[in-house]
Formats: sequence, C-alpha cells, structure tokens
Amino acid sequence: MHKKILTLILLFPLIFACETQPAKDAENVIAAKGGVRYGGEFRFMSREKVKFLFPLANSDVYSSRLSSQIFEGLLKTDPESMELRPGIAIETQVSEDLKTYTFLLRDNVYFHNDECFEDGKGRKVTAHDFKYTLEFACSNNKLNEHSYLLKDKIKGAEEYYNGTADEVVGIQVKDDHTLVIELKSPFSVFEKVLTHTALGVFPKEALEKYGDNIGLHPVGTGAFVLGELAEDKIVLVRNNNYWDKDEFGNPLPFLDRVVMTYSKDKTDELLSFRAEKIDLVLDIPVEEVQNVLGTLPEAQSGENVKHKVDSKASLSNTYYGFTHDSEIFKDKRVRKAFNLAIDRKVMIENWLEGEGWPIDYGFVPKMKGYPYENIKGFVFNPEEAQRLMAEAGYPNGRNFPVIPLYVNALEGSAEHKLAQAVGKSLKDNLGVNIEIRLVPIKERDELVQKGEASFWRAGWVADYPDPENFLSLFYGGNIGDNNPAVNPFNYNNPEFDKLFDQALVEADEEKRMELFAQCDQLIIDDAVVMPLINDDFITMVNLKVRKFVTNEIEQLDFSRIFIKEIN
Repeated sequence: MHKKILTLILLFPLIFACETQPAKDAENVIAAKGGVRYGGEFRFMSREKVKFLFPLANSDVYSSRLSSQIFEGLLKTDPESMELRPGIAIETQVSEDLKTYTFLLRDNVYFHNDECFEDGKGRKVTAHDFKYTLEFACSNNKLNEHSYLLKDKIKGAEEYYNGTADEVVGIQVKDDHTLVIELKSPFSVFEKVLTHTALGVFPKEALEKYGDNIGLHPVGTGAFVLGELAEDKIVLVRNNNYWDKDEFGNPLPFLDRVVMTYSKDKTDELLSFRAEKIDLVLDIPVEEVQNVLGTLPEAQSGENVKHKVDSKASLSNTYYGFTHDSEIFKDKRVRKAFNLAIDRKVMIENWLEGEGWPIDYGFVPKMKGYPYENIKGFVFNPEEAQRLMAEAGYPNGRNFPVIPLYVNALEGSAEHKLAQAVGKSLKDNLGVNIEIRLVPIKERDELVQKGEASFWRAGWVADYPDPENFLSLFYGGNIGDNNPAVNPFNYNNPEFDKLFDQALVEADEEKRMELFAQCDQLIIDDAVVMPLINDDFITMVNLKVRKFVTNEIEQLDFSRIFIKEIN
C-alpha cells in the first residue's frame, strides 16, 4: 500500500489496571519496563484521501493501513517474520481432513466504547460477533468489497451470497469463546486468508445504528480508536482498554495519538519531514532524499533531522489493466502488442532513476517456494508488436483511437513518469497515442467499474504472502465482485479457473505452487494485463521513533511504536 523530532509532552494520566500502571521517570515522561515510553504523537502523510474506515469496504492500501489499527481479526501476520500469530483467536485447531477449523477466542477483548451500545461502553467480543462479521464478509452487501476471500471456500457461503440461505452453515458458534468454520474442501492457506485486514471483527450494533455510514463511525477492538475524520486529516487516539501487551508485560499501545495528513506531492512530504512536521515517509523517491534532507552523516552530526532509511523487497507490483470486453482491448493481439512494445528495463533506468525492478516473469512477484523463474514473461520485441497491430487492423497505429490512460498519481510522481514512459514507447513503437489522465484512486475505480475506463494504472500489494492472493484477481468467479480491484478486466478463462480451483484444494505445497505457476503463465499468454515493475518498499523514519517495522507486504503496525528522545 507502505521525522518529526517531537518536543517532550507532559502527558495526561493514562488509564491502566493497577497492576500494570507504568512509572514516571524524572522528566515526567511515562516510562515502562524495557526502556519504552508512553505518550506522544506519531505523524505521517498520505497522497490519497481516506474518507471511510470500514475494513470490508476498504480495498486500497491507504484506507487499509488506518482501518487495520482500529479493527482486528482472528489471526495476524507478524510484521517482522511474516509468520502467522494469534490475534483474537488465541488457539487454532485443524481437523485431519484440513476442512474444519476451530478457534478458541480470548476472554479479555472488548469493542471500543461507542454510542451504538446501550450504555455507551464497549462490550466483550464473542464468537457470535465473528459469525456475524464473517457472514457479512460472505454477503453481496454493497459495503462488502471482499466477498471473493471467503464465498468460494466456506461451506454454504455461496448460497448465502446468492440469497438462497439465511446463514452460512459452515460458520458455527460452539459457545461464546469457540468458533468453528467448515470449508467446502481443503484449502492450505485458509489461515493466511484470515489475517486479511478486511476481516476485522465489528459489532452488529454498529451496523444497525450507523448503516451505510458505519465507515464514519468505526467500532473495532484494535489498539486505536477514531478520534477525528476531517477533510485535512485523520486522528487515531489510544484505546485505553486494549487487550494486548508487549514482551515485558507493558499494556499496548504506547502512543497517545496517530495523525495522518495529506501531501501535495512527494517533495512536500519530504520537506514536512525535514521541518519535523511528520515522523515517517513511505515510498521514498531515492533521488530526492539527499537533495531535500542531506546525507545521513549530516543528519547524525546535527545538521539535519536524524533519520533511518529502510528497504524491503516488496511483495507488490505495478501493472496497467485492460477491459477485455472493450472494443479495442477485447483483441488479444492488441493487448500483447502493448506488452511487447515496452522496454521495462530502459523505462526504469531512464525515467525512474533506477527505482524498481522490471517484471520479467509472471504477474506474481518472487516469493518463497514459488517457481517464478519457470514463467516466460514479456520480452521487448517492437517488430513482433508492430506485426500484431497490423494483423489486428492497426498498421503503424492507423485507425487506432486516442486511448485515455487513467493514473491515480500526482503530477511529477514516479507513477506519472512511468505513464509518460509507457506513452512514449507506444507512440514510438506502435504509432499509438495515449492521453494520460491523473485522477484520485476513487475516481479511477468508479470509471473502471462503469466501463468508462478501458486502460488504467493499478497496483497490488500482498495481503498475505501467497500466490493465491495475486491470482484471485483473475478468477472468473470473481467477475462482478464489489471490490474494484478484483477482476475488473472481466477476464474469463475456463482453463485458468480450473487450474486455480485445483491449486486451492491441493495439499502438496510443491504441486500447489506449480498449479499457480501455470495460472500465472496463462495470464502472460493471454496478455490479460500489462505487468510493469516490482517495487522495493522504502521507508524513512525519525530516529526517535522506536520499533517501527518495514515489511514486504507494506503493512503498518502502530501498536508497538514508541517515542524516545535520542541521547
């Protein structure tokens, strides 16, 4: 999806149980075991506006990064190791046939205080709340953009989605603290799916009170509570009744507030970091950092803000989508010609200052256990591209209309430069004219869903580290899903769907990965989309911000961050 040197703040007393009350040090900063500190404000910026915080309605990385601080699910992904770890489910039991999952829930998790509850006080979370949430996640409700995650996997979910059943029979409450989920067939990464940020539990009372406006009144169980949702910022405040603790037994979270504002462009963001107005910069354009901030030695000598730059190979990609039922792009020869007319390596070197890696193989990025090297990707071949265009009836671009390319980016950004590079390559090699239109992500998605955009920029960041998370975007059964990112191409290939279905139920990991690789090859062979680059996730954080983790799925976890001055 994925700075400011704060002045010392005299903190108001925080509410803790007596046995976990932190001690105050001589400077009146609330200290705790292990050298951590309570209090302070953590600030960062987003280039896209976030106006709605309901996990099942959040399908972009910008919204999800905030809603994941408010909502939690059964399981989590450890931000450092990328391994599964308990969430609200403290224990998971799996049947021998790998079809039935039993989750034992914690007994100390409460929803945030909110007016939706009779006394305004958040009540304890039970297995009934998860049944309600997961059934909603299987529904075709317009607020649910993530039905593709579960409706093809849980027993009875499709019937519930289609309106022929009153409940999902595969989701059962054994008692208040025990939830049982039965799958239609074995699915080896089901537990990973449950870590998806969209599957955070919410109370029935909130939906009944707020209805379609629930995203303006998010009620979850997470470390932070929505404090303010304004046009120019979003403020999260500490949940004083949060259940989790760190390794020293300190109640989480440590921060008083998290504030997200909006940037005009990346230079504005970097200058804000230099002026100590924010503490974090995401997706750094490396060529600008030294110009704006100076070198790290300069920062460490006190000439500039002290900071740390970190980088991880991101499980993400940037691609351009085609609408397959549009007059132009329904022809595979045109889609393939577009792909062959692009020299991805040259674009990165000449237009993006060397940032990113050309996608030389398939759509799925490199990940552990996945045979990506077996997939034959697109190789720059302008002669073959020209032949295909002539065969399709557009020799040297003749009779080919001007195509708008919708890009969710700011002017002068890396995404804008990439679009300019693609446009120049298509003009030089195919005689095709592209009109770049910079739009907000919401407008882009609406245009695609309405069929008014046939060519657009998109990107995908792994919600969990598995090829299934990428390939589900192309599954025919997901056409028409409310999520604007899931098969907006209207790609429907029975061969792909058959292989994908086989992979979902394959218990042998090596065979499962091979089936996914065959799906990936079909995406290339059919030129379903235009894969362009894989990114590194580069972050820059003020050195006084401790325990910030940069990870390959670009998720943010503010629950363990704390502010401590540099001596």
